[in-house]
Amino acid sequence: MTRVSQPAASEPAAADTAAATPAAPAGGPFASLADFVALPRVTGLALSPDARRLAVSVQTLDPERKKWVSALWEVDPAGERAPRRLTRSAPGESAPVFAPDGSLLFTSARPDPAAGPDAGDPRPSLWSLPADGGEARPVVQHPGGIGGVTVAAGSGDVVVVASATPGAADAEQEAERRKARKDAGVSAVLHEHYPVRYWDSDLGPDTPHLFWAGQLPAEDPSAAPPEALPLRDLTPDARPPAGGGEDPALSPDGSRLVLAESVPDGPAGQRNRVALLDTATGESRALVDDPLADVHAARFSPDGAAVVCVREALSSYTEPPDYTLLHVDVATGRIRDLTPGFDRWPSAPQFSADGTAVYFLADDDGRHALFRVPVDGGEPVRLTADGAYSDLRVARDGSALFALRSAYDEPPTPVRLDPEAPLQQPAGLPSPGALGPLPGTLHEVSATAADGTRVQSWLVLPDGASADSLAPLLLWVHGGPLMSWNSWSWRWCPWVMAARGYAVLLPNPALSQGFGQEFVRRGWGTWGEAPYTDLMAAVDAALERPDLDAERTAAMGGSFGGYMANWIATQTDRFRAIVTHASLWNLDSFLGTTDAAYFWEKEWGDPLGDPRRYEQNSPHRFADAIRTPVLVIHGDRDYRVPIGEALQLWYGLQKRGVPSKFLYFPDENHWVLTPGNSTVWYETVLSFLAEHVLDQEWQRPELL
Repeated sequence: MTRVSQPAASEPAAADTAAATPAAPAGGPFASLADFVALPRVTGLALSPDARRLAVSVQTLDPERKKWVSALWEVDPAGERAPRRLTRSAPGESAPVFAPDGSLLFTSARPDPAAGPDAGDPRPSLWSLPADGGEARPVVQHPGGIGGVTVAAGSGDVVVVASATPGAADAEQEAERRKARKDAGVSAVLHEHYPVRYWDSDLGPDTPHLFWAGQLPAEDPSAAPPEALPLRDLTPDARPPAGGGEDPALSPDGSRLVLAESVPDGPAGQRNRVALLDTATGESRALVDDPLADVHAARFSPDGAAVVCVREALSSYTEPPDYTLLHVDVATGRIRDLTPGFDRWPSAPQFSADGTAVYFLADDDGRHALFRVPVDGGEPVRLTADGAYSDLRVARDGSALFALRSAYDEPPTPVRLDPEAPLQQPAGLPSPGALGPLPGTLHEVSATAADGTRVQSWLVLPDGASADSLAPLLLWVHGGPLMSWNSWSWRWCPWVMAARGYAVLLPNPALSQGFGQEFVRRGWGTWGEAPYTDLMAAVDAALERPDLDAERTAAMGGSFGGYMANWIATQTDRFRAIVTHASLWNLDSFLGTTDAAYFWEKEWGDPLGDPRRYEQNSPHRFADAIRTPVLVIHGDRDYRVPIGEALQLWYGLQKRGVPSKFLYFPDENHWVLTPGNSTVWYETVLSFLAEHVLDQEWQRPELL
């Protein structure tokens, strides 16, 4: 199958009704990194109760081009009107959600116009934009900042997520405690249980709590300025869920809340269970508590009588995790498996408008597809043919579904779907993030591994590649490892490379999800075996094409992809260059310093009691075999793969005389998130590849 990129289905309009992309030279905005980082990026999707309005967050560069700032835009669900901008402020707005009265709620750190001169720097608050337009107003504030919101679909009751310190009984005490720590110059945190970090965040002393705000007051222009809305802490003993958890969900009448909460799993482990909380009394009980699984992503049925959630079986030394959907009767606690025997991993479930079915997402053969399964039993039906879907929203009258769709030839775009039709190819709605033509074409390719297993890949082929003009090949290995290449990526954008003449191969080797449980099992605990040989099979198959140059190749990846880049460097010298970002190098040291060691130890075992998998799969043990030039990239605030991995790798390369460079980001994490650093990341990678793959002179990025 071959996919050729097409412009999104929208028409350019004036600057404040759509963010149109001007005409560009060959390669379009991807040929210029300054133009690339300035492209608008669509995230998040909200649907109004009457299904007549959609809202999205759109990230664009601030005037100084130093950060991306989000604004809210309205998209026409019928696809007839051009998008229009709803909000504008220097701090930006995000996390849109509609209330039952049609007002649009969002979070923002914009200043309150009614605040006094001594208010200090504003924290993120919850704001409300009236349904019929006008100025937004702050409606919920907290000294710890508002980090999320859930709204009851029927009553309009609101619960917010905000950080709170231990022992603070109300917002006033919270503010006093924070000020006391600041005035005393105290930054220390006392931990009494594991973990202490998560991704790029130091946990504690505050933790996310859920606060009941109730129904938001209507704006009364004749009334005196309102006092701060009193908040009631529903989770005073909150402990952050393992893996960060998902947003909680209110029942339609606002009387109950479902949430993932953390419980111990062994001396230093965690797992999640789903709890049901009475919002009036604060009383909580476990709704689904499985000692052999993480349970999360719970959502209520339209009548509030049932909950659907994801059960993720805990992994072990011999078995990877497995996922299914559970239907839970709230009154009786009766649990039914909705997807028994379904050989994919369901996620993000929610009920249909009439409660007779559940929609969910799952990776499937290089796509992130939308499925529908009847509540009373039956096989899941795949509703989408191509693309990767997220932010699913169900119209309350059952007339339509809405989601963001992306693919490697399409950035996230709002689409409208039929609630029941299988294998749909919906047209994109007019979007403020539309792109023009891409500098190449996207192709789906397959290879056969040594054991006969099919290995699926995406191949980005640059314009002009032919038997007379061979394109150099970049192998990009995805992270995870329990994921797959299936959706647009701004961080790993192959079109930046294609605009410079490279072909990019994006394979899904063993351990990738979306190809069945056995496909994951093939690489479980043996990262250096089937995942590696699958990648080499994918490269061999791609290089059979007459338009690719087998003599000019490179390999790169981040996180697990960085591990594989390191492993490839120790196993073969077929590539001219290796780029390894946020990579695992010494599995033994990684286990003791990562933010969730208990997760990885399930797969690899205790390094002291059973070191076999560490010895067989850790790249650092084979460092003497590296001959290929290596570019090492790492951020100091990466707690998932700590900086020590890069430091060990860099020292090992340097003392062995391997041609190598180290791009270090003191203030970035597992990803590179600021426009300036992202630009430097691409500049350095492109210069390193040009030197070793294209035989050009090394060009040091100007700002380095």
